[in-house]
Amino acid sequence: MLDRRSLLLGSAAGAAFMPFLPAADARPARPIRRTAVRGASAPIEIVDDVHGVPHVRARSIPDAFFGHGYVTARDRLFQIDLGHRREMGRMAEVYGADFAPFDAVARLFHYRGDLDAELARLPADVLACARAYVAGVNARIDEVSADPALLPLEYRILAVAPLRWDVRDFVLARGGGAGNTDDEVRRAQLAGMGLLDLDAVYAPLRPAWTMTVPEGLDAAAVSEADLGVLRLGRLPFDAETPTRDPAGTARDATERANAGSNAWTIAPSRSATGRPILANDPHLGIGDFGPRHVAHLSAPGLDVIGGASPGLPGIMQGHTDHFAFGRTNFHIDQEDLFILELDPADPERYRHDGGWKRFTTIEIDIPVKDAAPHRATLRHAVQGPVVSHDPARHRATAIATIAMQPGGSGSFAMIAINLARDWDSLKAAFALHPWPTNLHYADVAGNHGWQVIGYVPRRKRGDGLLPVPGDGRYDWNGYTDYRALPSSFNPAKGWFASANQNNLPADWPRDRIPAFSFRDPYRYDRIATVLDGEPKHTLADSVALQHDTLSTPAQQLVALLPKAPSPAAAPAVALLRDWDGRVDADSGAAALFEMLTRELGRRMVERIVPERARQLVDQIAPSVLLGLLAFPDTRLGAEPVAARDALFDAALATAWQQAVAALGPDSAAWRWGTLHQVRITHPLARIPAISAAFPAIEGEGSGGDSFTVMARWLDATGPGWRARGGASYLQVIDVGAWDNSLWLNLPGQSNDPRSPHYGDLYRPWSAGRMLPMAFSRAAVDRIATTHTLLQPTGDRP
Repeated sequence: MLDRRSLLLGSAAGAAFMPFLPAADARPARPIRRTAVRGASAPIEIVDDVHGVPHVRARSIPDAFFGHGYVTARDRLFQIDLGHRREMGRMAEVYGADFAPFDAVARLFHYRGDLDAELARLPADVLACARAYVAGVNARIDEVSADPALLPLEYRILAVAPLRWDVRDFVLARGGGAGNTDDEVRRAQLAGMGLLDLDAVYAPLRPAWTMTVPEGLDAAAVSEADLGVLRLGRLPFDAETPTRDPAGTARDATERANAGSNAWTIAPSRSATGRPILANDPHLGIGDFGPRHVAHLSAPGLDVIGGASPGLPGIMQGHTDHFAFGRTNFHIDQEDLFILELDPADPERYRHDGGWKRFTTIEIDIPVKDAAPHRATLRHAVQGPVVSHDPARHRATAIATIAMQPGGSGSFAMIAINLARDWDSLKAAFALHPWPTNLHYADVAGNHGWQVIGYVPRRKRGDGLLPVPGDGRYDWNGYTDYRALPSSFNPAKGWFASANQNNLPADWPRDRIPAFSFRDPYRYDRIATVLDGEPKHTLADSVALQHDTLSTPAQQLVALLPKAPSPAAAPAVALLRDWDGRVDADSGAAALFEMLTRELGRRMVERIVPERARQLVDQIAPSVLLGLLAFPDTRLGAEPVAARDALFDAALATAWQQAVAALGPDSAAWRWGTLHQVRITHPLARIPAISAAFPAIEGEGSGGDSFTVMARWLDATGPGWRARGGASYLQVIDVGAWDNSLWLNLPGQSNDPRSPHYGDLYRPWSAGRMLPMAFSRAAVDRIATTHTLLQPTGDRP
């Protein structure tokens, strides 16, 4: 099949523009591809630009969202279909019996309330847009089903077909997962050993807090078995991959620990443009499907552009014609693990509120390809889904999660944000947004603001840090929304930033702390230093700051280097001594620093963590490591200074040897980017035919690490140094002068290797070469390459 761009350019060359399109002399005439679709109310034009961004032009707002669903499926069909199948618990019916346990877990986390009542909670305009988005996805599925030549390559290789969508799916699937319950289990296990204080080595609490074992919890009885089905790991996709993938589980935990973002807004008084600037770069996993797809939706009353999450309607980060918006992760502890005591005489009952309560039990048959259906029993307790049921131990565990509460689906929140017109009207959208988020805002009137949004559970007692008894004493009493969370509007200092640090106000009540998992403040501190020192911030300054590689931990470590190292450590000290602390791709010192910090961490854990606890505390937080190096204490032994010196020297010598082995004997030729490679492969590349059809996108190394503003975190599942996450999508918005705005999206807009946009943004992204975010009709038309006209058939889907 021809690639999509060639197909569009080569069809319907003489077609006339529809009346709602600009006059023929407004732009060069280009061929239009016409396709009939069900579900749209009027013709919809899709203008693709040179970077593969689809600009959807519709006559009504719902039709704009129809176009959004269509172009998402056009460019990312297999990506969204795979995610949809997994969430709906319908993998085994096309991929076989190995997937049935995963389907059972997905269905365990399906909402058990009234789906129609959930939809009725939504504003009518939001629901209409969601229905239209689903219809747009299905329209593309209809199109490729009618012409299999248009199908993404995966479908032919795997001999499967895409699954049609229903708007009720958005409220049914609630995305079950371990969340932070594995942290709760780890802490309980440490407490059972009498070593709860050691958790601060692995994950210091922010804000500072003193943990206690909940009354009635037998911490020594808690084990990983209490996570039950949540330990399945990643999906199996070939015979050589075990159903339980420990590396996948570890990688998920790594991504959860590093996932974050940077965002800042600049007031007109601090901006060189005299207008607000909003910058944002969500940090997500890097290595397979791109987590953002850029799109532009316009209709009378709507004009919005930016990065969307494929499979969710609406733009996640970007701007309308009135305001710009961005987001970073805030921290709200939205899940608790409950330990249930089973009735010895009847394991289908558990102790609750002074008596025995029976589980809500559902027996399901999961269809399995070429095999009998898989029978599964799904149980729900008062608190939520039961993930472990062990009658032999008279024990079960259940998870309470915001996602399973009424209104807990966040699938509609972006639509509502996109439809808002200003700060005040955004508040209605915030009420639909359960996920913990710092929402950044800047508008054409010169205002800028920040609002924490998300749902906070109301616990009868406890702080959510350890598992709790499920006898009713620790149950939830509903939740609160954004109105109970902090905000700021037009702050006096002229800028506001968030980087997943603890940004609760200094006087925030201790009894209303939403979580204790805020990140190290290194990125935020660097951003604040730069913004404080720039009286007139420019767009170029924001771009430079997004790509800033100065590492505060590196500077602190360099200041602690021994003055009289051993001969084996001396070369390492000499290379690092005059280093500026920038983790640049072409820096040899940066490569050595990364090896040194990993080696220091390994040795420090061995020194201060008893062997029996090292499986639980196998890493050390950088702030804890640097603190022990600067101020050694009795955890290092009776002579802590001498122990610190010996440990530091040995780590320096070993890191030097590792660098020589990895990069060669000539330290002048060392480069961090040689190790810190950015490689994009298909997530199913373990299947040979997929690997052959979808060539890896690779060849560039990266600077940065987990603690630089240009966050590019490492793969923690092995000895390698590959970049596993970071800012794959970036935007810098010139508020009001929209065509000056800039963006990047790794690796490209399309997942189809036949498309010119499969990996065309990989090298611009690697070089930090931002692209113009064309917004006005004139700017878009100047870089337009292809046109598609969706013509409604009149049939409703």
